Amino acid sequence: MLTMPNKKTPLSCDWAALGRIRRGKKPGQALKGAKTHSENKSALYKHKGKFRWQGIKIEKYKQSNGDWADIVRQTLIGNQGETSKFHVRYFEIAPRGCSSFEMHRHEHVVTCIRGKGKVMAGKRLYEMNFMDTLYISPNTPHQLRNPFKSPFGFLCIVNAKRDKPIILA
Repeated sequence: MLTMPNKKTPLSCDWAALGRIRRGKKPGQALKGAKTHSENKSALYKHKGKFRWQGIKIEKYKQSNGDWADIVRQTLIGNQGETSKFHVRYFEIAPRGCSSFEMHRHEHVVTCIRGKGKVMAGKRLYEMNFMDTLYISPNTPHQLRNPFKSPFGFLCIVNAKRDKPIILA
């Protein structure tokens, strides 16, 4: 059982302490109850610069035309046969571009890693800057926009199994 440090001990990323906490676990030991897939392999997708990754294709944002503009996607985790219960995607919105205004039952975690952008989530408008992270709860209408002069790039983590969005006017 983990115990919290006393109030006088500052919290930090002390990897040596983490190793002591985990004593008894062998490196690489599978979590109890974790499922594995014989074809599922660990993989490294090297960053090639300019927010592109080796072996990852640039995809259309959505397959049909709609109320969005100048946005592309790269699925970093989720299109290569992984058995993860989440997908990690990188989206990039060009200046004056936007995603669709939509809602759905699944949630999102969005982390800005390039430029800055604006996100309408529910009735709030957020401005995201480098490494800002936004949680978008289920059934929250949302849209990501780039009113700025540089590209707005962000990682978006979602459930692997998710419902289709309802496009809002």
